[in-house]
Parts: sequence; structure tokens; C-alpha cells
Amino acid sequence: MSTWPQNSHLSEMVAPPLPLPLPLPCSAQIGKLPKERVISHYTLLSWMTRTGSTNNWIEDTVLRAEMLAPLALKLEEARRNKQEQQIRDYNLWDDTAKSSEILAKLADSAKVVDALKDLTYKAEEAKLITQLAEIDAIHYGLFRQAYVASLDVSKLLDQYEMSKLLKGPYDMEGACLVIKAGGEGYPEVWVKQLLSMYTKWAKKLGYKGRVIEKRPSTNGGIKSATIEFEFEFAYGYLSGETGVHNIISSQNGSALHLASSASVDVFPLFLGKAHDLQIDEEDLVVTLPSMLEEEQGQTGPSVSIQHIPTSVTAQSSGERSHFANKIKAINRLKGKLLILALNKELLRLVISRKMTLSICGQKETRTYMYHPHKLVKDVKTGIQLPDLMSVLNGNLEPLIVAHINSRQ
Repeated sequence: MSTWPQNSHLSEMVAPPLPLPLPLPCSAQIGKLPKERVISHYTLLSWMTRTGSTNNWIEDTVLRAEMLAPLALKLEEARRNKQEQQIRDYNLWDDTAKSSEILAKLADSAKVVDALKDLTYKAEEAKLITQLAEIDAIHYGLFRQAYVASLDVSKLLDQYEMSKLLKGPYDMEGACLVIKAGGEGYPEVWVKQLLSMYTKWAKKLGYKGRVIEKRPSTNGGIKSATIEFEFEFAYGYLSGETGVHNIISSQNGSALHLASSASVDVFPLFLGKAHDLQIDEEDLVVTLPSMLEEEQGQTGPSVSIQHIPTSVTAQSSGERSHFANKIKAINRLKGKLLILALNKELLRLVISRKMTLSICGQKETRTYMYHPHKLVKDVKTGIQLPDLMSVLNGNLEPLIVAHINSRQ
């Protein structure tokens, strides 16, 4: 989990870094990775050691830490000391809400200071081990030790840099991602592929995407699926995935194109205390499945809720009771409304009925081409990737980083 608060003062005082890939797995996560990935990880390390590129990687990582960590640590310690003084001067019993806010900020500052100290220690460890390895005429075991330490340093640095780039009010939260089949081609099969793509992406980062709802189709595909990503910055990473994802191919290279589509919706999953958004019960329409549908086994205890003023809807079917699904659907509805409220012009159009949120979600986000060229074209950023299968296997980093940079 990331230790960088979203509103860290460092984001105002340190020059923005160059965009980097999403974090590599840290040393603790390497032990959790599949066996074949651990083997490939250290096979790469062995090759890097022989070619000398390991030393360059470690030196570059240590240099990044030496340039950033001392100034960052000095600023964050000063910030923490100021907050501690504020607590000493403030009567915490006068305003419990304000007190909770002050204490939460102090806890964030303490986490950042501890993380920076840990980063500094690991960078010094990697540097010392590298020097010892050179004296010992390139000892592979020592280089591996330094490399693992540099992975942790790089991960901490990447987390800090991402915390600077992801400045949205909910970017630091987890994410709930909903995939629904479109109406052309074989969309249920395409939903199944997208579901696999997103779960593999999370796994590559050392996390897990929890599939909480899945509606299978008769052809072996999936009509809709909901995934929850319960790790920090998941919403900031995935918010650019919202929209329509199209897959296009042609039969035998002919001009006849076969297309399938699926819509992706992403909204925040609050990891700590959820935002207390008040919604009037009179503004909600709660829909339960009919008795006939339940008897025929077409649906479980699902709940759909519509917010009348905006026509925004949210559903839940993964829980065992209507009551539990209603609570989850309301929380999802709040997440959607909070995101909608960030765009005042869009909110005005939705409330005036000149546009619906479903129309906004129908904008094309990305096209995946199978034939004649295996390409991925991202509409929002303009980026094109020539390796379709790599993307479908969860390598979304170039697309995610391009979207984050486009928001700056």
C-alpha cells in the first residue's frame, strides 16, 4: 500500500519528475509472484549482471533517491513538527471534527517521514552492497541483494511521483470497475477477455482484482462483470478506462469487419471512511427483480437504484440479500455522483436533461484490432501500441501513464 498522502506539500515544492512506468514489484511482493515470473525476474537479473546493466540500474535508482530524499525528508519533518505544535496549541475537545482532521494529517505526515527514512536506508544499502560486490570481483549474490533493495527504492520513488501526478480528489482511492456487453458481434466473449485483462493487470502489480459480480451468458461468455480493486491509487490509474472498448477484426483479410463492443464504467471505491454524501430518499427509485425472474433463476437478490435528479443508476447483485445489495448499490451511486459533481458543466447538462450519463459513457475510449494488424489505439490520448496480445495480457502501463500525463 502506498504511504504518500495525496495532499503532500512535496507536490508543491519539488519539480515534477519525468513520467515513469507503474511501480515494479517490491521485494516482499516477489515472493508472492507466480513461480515462472520469479524465474524470469532473476533470469533477467542474471543477464543484466553479465552485461553490466544491473550496476547502471542500481546507480540510477540510488542517484534518484539521493537527489530527492534529503530535501523531501527535511520538508516533511518540518511539516510534521508544525502539525505537532498545532496539536499542542489546540484544544482537541473544542471541535472533535476538526481534531480528527488534524490528527489524520499528522498520521499521514508521520507515514511519509517513515517511508522517506526507509527509502534513504534502502538506497544506502543498495549502494554499499554494490561497492562490496565490485571489490569482490562481481559477486552475483551481492548484486542480487542490491538489485532487490533497489526495487524497493524504485517502488517508493514511483509511489511518490505518482502521488504528485494523481492530484484528483479521489485518485488515491480504490476502484470499482464495471464491464457490460454491447449489442454487436460477440460482446459477451469480449467482456470475458476484458475481465481477464484487468485482473491480470492488478496481478502484475502484486495486487488482486476481486470479481464480486459476474453474469454468464449462454455462449460461454459474460454479459456483465464487476471488479473491485482495493489498493491505493487504483481509481487514479483506472479512471481513464471509462467508455466504450471496441474490438475489430476482418475475415481472411477482407474488407468485411467484425466488431464487438463493451462499456467500462469506473468509480471510486473508498478504502477508509466513505465521503458522507447526503442523498434524499425521495430522490431514489429502488428496483428489485420480479418474483417471476427470481423463480425462473434469471437473477438473484439484485438491486438497481436510480437517482431521479440526474438519472444516474447503480446496481448490485453480488451480496446474498436485497438489503446488503441495496447498501452496496447506494455506495456505488454515491461514487458516481461524486465524480459527476467534479464536472460542473456535465452536471448542469445532466440535470437539465440535455445529456444523460449513459451517453457520456458511450464515448469510444479504445479500439483493439485483431486483423490485419494487431494494434491497440487509444482514442483519448492518441497513443498506438503494436502489441495487442501484450495489452490483453494485462500490460496496461503505457496506456495508463499516457492518460495520467494527458490530465496534467
